[in-house]
Amino acid sequence: MNNPDDLKHILKFLTKNHLLALCAAAEGEMWSANCFYVTDTDSMSLYFMTELKTLHGTLMAKSPQVVGTITPTPKTVALIKGIQYRGEAMILSGEEESKARHLYCKHFPVAIAMKAPVWALQLTQIKMTDNALGFGKKLQWERESSDNHQ
Repeated sequence: MNNPDDLKHILKFLTKNHLLALCAAAEGEMWSANCFYVTDTDSMSLYFMTELKTLHGTLMAKSPQVVGTITPTPKTVALIKGIQYRGEAMILSGEEESKARHLYCKHFPVAIAMKAPVWALQLTQIKMTDNALGFGKKLQWERESSDNHQ
């Protein structure tokens, strides 16, 4: 069972930040990349843009399971905050794509000119460390099977 206070704290962190690191793997090959993202709090998804011709795009198209981190650079150890996540990356289409592209371009207007596909990273598991809440404090969230929207 997910703690609603943990989820609220995690969502605040996700919406405040905008750069994720993701790692993709398929057919024995792995690659990592950084991508700008926006958060869809209703679906617990992160929207980002990347071309299929990139190595991470190619790998995600073959195997959508990804892992990664979201972490700003703190000035001291006491202020460390960050997320480790698991999720499933998928290229959006139709109305979902239009909604996600609008949200993404609202946050990153330079992306209006980009023709790259919009992806949804549907989060399945999050572990957040927030030393501001106490050294080594961990918050957890996991998608329950009834939470699958797609």
